[in-house]
Amino acid sequence: MLARIAGLFSARGYNINSLVVAPTEDSAVSRMVLTVTGDERIIEQIVKQLNKLIGVIKVVDLCEGKYLERELLLTKVSLNNQNRFEVLHLTELFGGKVSDLSKKELTVELVGESQKVDGFLELMRSYGVKEVVRTGKVAISRE
Repeated sequence: MLARIAGLFSARGYNINSLVVAPTEDSAVSRMVLTVTGDERIIEQIVKQLNKLIGVIKVVDLCEGKYLERELLLTKVSLNNQNRFEVLHLTELFGGKVSDLSKKELTVELVGESQKVDGFLELMRSYGVKEVVRTGKVAISRE
């Protein structure tokens, strides 16, 4: 399915901003969360094209209702005697978790909305971000 969906996007010139695939409560079914940008017409076309693919069970545009979104960030930040306290304090303020710590670097795990992740990364850049890994958005509808 992933190859067919990627092919569909590629053939039509659509861009996937993020893509997360994971099992669901039914072990025979996986859920894909695609983040795309486009105007209303483009999003409508994407939904129609995805619905035509054999094997697609359901397509939902979460932007049409209420939803929760989260993203996971793992990042390595340079540490020294001068910035250690500040980096640890900012990590705590953002609700991050120290996953690994050495004399020269800190690995932070942070979960939140994309804006929160972006804000944290922006602050960390001044301390020296060595590596960044992000999951992309996962989302679920709300009632």
